Amino acid sequence: MQDVGVGLYPSMSLLNHSCDPNCVIVFEGFQLLLHSVREIQIGEELTISYVESLMPTRERQKQLLRQYCFECDCPLCQNQEKDAEKLAGEEHAWKEVKDAVNEVRYPKSKEEWKHVLVRCQNLLRSHKGHLPDTNIYQLKMLDCAMDACINLESWEEALYYGSRTLEPYRLYYPGFHPLRAVQLMRVGKLQYSQGMVPQALETLKQAYNIMKVTHGTDHSLMKVLMEIKEECEAMMRLQ
Repeated sequence: MQDVGVGLYPSMSLLNHSCDPNCVIVFEGFQLLLHSVREIQIGEELTISYVESLMPTRERQKQLLRQYCFECDCPLCQNQEKDAEKLAGEEHAWKEVKDAVNEVRYPKSKEEWKHVLVRCQNLLRSHKGHLPDTNIYQLKMLDCAMDACINLESWEEALYYGSRTLEPYRLYYPGFHPLRAVQLMRVGKLQYSQGMVPQALETLKQAYNIMKVTHGTDHSLMKVLMEIKEECEAMMRLQ
């Protein structure tokens, strides 16, 4: 679920956009997989989201107009649903965090990851009490801190940041969404690494229930998830 390149898939290019789509796209190597995420009526159009749905309405509309040359007036855009939660907190604080997140480039060394983590730690500390974790830029900062800790093998701290993202992910990615499935899987693996087997099993079960819809049971990521889940189940039986 990260941008790593551009591919041309002519038949899938026929899919139109919705900010509340009934399908999602995931990849298995270069293979593009289209999965429905809710019941689709006969004659109903298949839709996907062209942009990251986490963005506030105005930013989402700007990107669609700039990149795809159309104005979206779907019910979500008209209602500006969840925009208040996405930009909750003190404006000066989330603007500073937004700028910091946008400046981050994928680090290539442990030293660069250390620098990223220190920057995240300082911002999260300085804005404590001023920004809720539901603020999307605070959420992105937590994700960034989690990534840094994982790359630095600081598993306990990674779990701390990852756990804080779960409720905002549930709020912004309701139903079946691949990003929520992957995040639950990551947190479940971290819980497992810390010996929190019952909690890990519950988290991995949530990931499994979403991923079997968004990715399908044959996807390589799903197979990895099932292996970890089965390990947790085996350990629970021994206890």
